[in-house]
Amino acid sequence: MSAEISQLVNIKDPLNARSLQVQQSSYAENDPATEFFYRPRTLSVLAAMLIALVYVAMNPDTEEDTSANFKKGFSASICFFLLFAMLQFRDGPFIRPHPAFWRIVMGLGVLYQTFLVFLLFQSKKDARYSISLIDPNLGVPLPERSYAESCELTYQNVKDQIDVFVIYHSIGWYAKAVVIRDYWFCWVLSVMFEIMEYSLQHQLPNFAECWWDHWILDVILCNWLGLYLGMKTCEYFEMKHYSWRGIKEIPTIRGMVKRTVWQFTPHSWTKFEWGTTKNFKNYMAVIGLLFLYLQGELNAFYLKYLLWIPSTHPLNSYRATLLCFCCFPATREAYQYLTDKNCKRFGPQAWLIIATIMTESVICLKFAQGEFPNPAPTSVKIFWFLFISALVGYAIWQFGLPELNKDKKETKEE
Repeated sequence: MSAEISQLVNIKDPLNARSLQVQQSSYAENDPATEFFYRPRTLSVLAAMLIALVYVAMNPDTEEDTSANFKKGFSASICFFLLFAMLQFRDGPFIRPHPAFWRIVMGLGVLYQTFLVFLLFQSKKDARYSISLIDPNLGVPLPERSYAESCELTYQNVKDQIDVFVIYHSIGWYAKAVVIRDYWFCWVLSVMFEIMEYSLQHQLPNFAECWWDHWILDVILCNWLGLYLGMKTCEYFEMKHYSWRGIKEIPTIRGMVKRTVWQFTPHSWTKFEWGTTKNFKNYMAVIGLLFLYLQGELNAFYLKYLLWIPSTHPLNSYRATLLCFCCFPATREAYQYLTDKNCKRFGPQAWLIIATIMTESVICLKFAQGEFPNPAPTSVKIFWFLFISALVGYAIWQFGLPELNKDKKETKEE
């Protein structure tokens, strides 16, 4: 990789749109084989789109089936918006496999957020009906299931609790590790989610699990396996030597194939050091990030329950996959805003993912009215009072008492 490209990779503010454009232009010049994909083709795409629209307008078959026309028109509208997003949206912090890919991800995020706003203005009955329009099999009340009925630690009971969701569970925590890139943070998140299940099992029956299901199957096996592999992936990319060459500059076929595969890996890698105890800003940012991740996980369960979406339905996987891809650039933008003094603007992906998670939460609060008559147990209330008091007390002790902090600093220096 040329010296110019090396300097561009290490720019102080990778969220700066102008810097990203210069970086992409320089990369295209450095690799003529991929130059076509890095040059703007907006007018060509516009012409192709208009030709397609003219063809559809002149096709007489579009007036035969009203339902089919509606679905085709709705799908075409989504495709048009994503096409516009791919061509015109602002670039984010990632350029691999291509900046256009991450613009499409943001476009999908905007569409999902728009759909959530639409649902928010519906009644619970109409929201369920709207979901059933996506799939006629939806809109049916779900059977309640508890996982805490046979809690003896026997081989048969453990075997009965293991299904395909164990794999999904591990994959989810692998993704979280790659996104957050911090072992300590991920372990806190893992334990806190199990505590949330304990705290909310009086509302959702499937949160009720055996103790060994919580702490052995979930935390020690599934979560740990996903986190371990995820952090090993982070370590690999952190230590990898990034030297990008043009495909035509590589003399062997094997090298060209390897270079093509590496196009789908990060262009560079940033190790996250959240610095929770560094200052009050970092402390609150980490707590806020922890809250958002937990809230996003809880929203998945409450949306399924309130909108009558079975756990095995693909909509759940689509949502999880979309939020995962949105979290990659969003977390990177949040980290940049938190740690880089030269970054003065909160990134659009970070802004969007916060809006999405909080809109989901508001929908859950609205549709939950009358659904959960059982009050929280006293033990749960006491735990959360003590936990929140500990968080506030630590913040006051660590950041709010200048004289005490001064004495601590002097003691360390001695």
